Amino acid sequence: MNIAIVGFNAEGRASYEYFKKQGHHITICDQNASLAIPDDVNAQLGPHYLDKLDRFDLIVRTPGLQPSKILEHSPKVKRKITSGTNEFFKACPTKNIIGVTGTKGKGTTSTLIAQILEAAGKRVHLGGNIGVPALSFIDDIKSNDWVVLELSSFQLMDLAYSPPIAVCLMVVSEHMDWHKDMDEYIQAKQNLFAHQTADDIAIYFAENETSRQIASKSTGKKLPYFASPGAYIEGGFIKIDNQIICQTRELQLLGEHNWQNVCAAITAVWQITKDIDAIRKVVTTFSGLPHRLEFIREVNGVSYYNDSFATTPEAAIVAMNSFEEPKLLILGGSDKGASYDELAQAVANNKVRAVIVIGETGQKIKLALGAAGYLSVIDGPDTMQEIVAKAYEYAEPGDVVLLSPGSASFGMFQDYKDRGDQFRQAVQALA
Repeated sequence: MNIAIVGFNAEGRASYEYFKKQGHHITICDQNASLAIPDDVNAQLGPHYLDKLDRFDLIVRTPGLQPSKILEHSPKVKRKITSGTNEFFKACPTKNIIGVTGTKGKGTTSTLIAQILEAAGKRVHLGGNIGVPALSFIDDIKSNDWVVLELSSFQLMDLAYSPPIAVCLMVVSEHMDWHKDMDEYIQAKQNLFAHQTADDIAIYFAENETSRQIASKSTGKKLPYFASPGAYIEGGFIKIDNQIICQTRELQLLGEHNWQNVCAAITAVWQITKDIDAIRKVVTTFSGLPHRLEFIREVNGVSYYNDSFATTPEAAIVAMNSFEEPKLLILGGSDKGASYDELAQAVANNKVRAVIVIGETGQKIKLALGAAGYLSVIDGPDTMQEIVAKAYEYAEPGDVVLLSPGSASFGMFQDYKDRGDQFRQAVQALA
């Protein structure tokens, strides 16, 4: 076939390698005119990278590119558009696939599921939005292996397949700068469930109506977590099927929101194995992923935490509520159209010594804080090193300095990882 790989980032490169091995004719299309591409490959780079795509037999889009953007330039190619995620489901050697979606907690939950299955003796592959394109390891998968995929709304926009076990975590408004509205965001996530059969399992967060709504698209068995018959919390214990897994105080993961992630993971693996020893071992030793309430160090009695992954106001609220200590918060970043009123009220009602506001949303957050009656706001400098120095100046022994921006990272930083890495480096450099 004559195939266009549209967007040559990590997913695009994995798609390129996959289709190239099959002997297809590949053209790389990307808006970056100076992009380095493999030798002897056709390319369509620069502002017109989406022009005349109707000449191709297949168009493989990168997750970050809306299908509608392609159709604006080539209205008749809808049936030709696919993705690396679609191709993975189509060609995967095993049907043992677990898909995890939601607004926050996807990476943590997916990793917990994969590690528990490995501890129970399964051969497991973890990929998707967590940073490992699924097509990059498809050749290593055997028929009895398990695959755990973290899937974002970008990847789910045009998904035509559903896994036998699908998990939806808490869902709140996000990516409204990419999706046209909340309905489209929800519809994208519903694709994870929409193609399930009566034999499949749809797991959802019992306390989030949007999660329930998304899972309701499945024709399979609907199973809540954070409530029976899924895993739930009772009297300080995590339980499932009236069996105790562990106490919540044994968890290494910080914050009650991570109790939800643990219960989601346990509910998913319980459908495969009831190896309580394996489950307990993983959930009581796993301390989290980078940039998610990641403890950096203590300096002069002040503890510094990197929660750069918190790109929504709701995530920042959850992070703030994970600490009883007085806090100095770093809030702000690029604007995705979110409201900060609820976050401002939460700050006003919490033990927050001061807030440093940064980035494009900084002044928007400052206005919301003022309206909530909170006035201990500091206008942040322009670099992370200066921001951390400002936090160091204001923090007192016993405080927590928490980078949990409640906003996307673009503008000041390349992405949330770059923001978190710069924060970590600046904290490590403190005297």
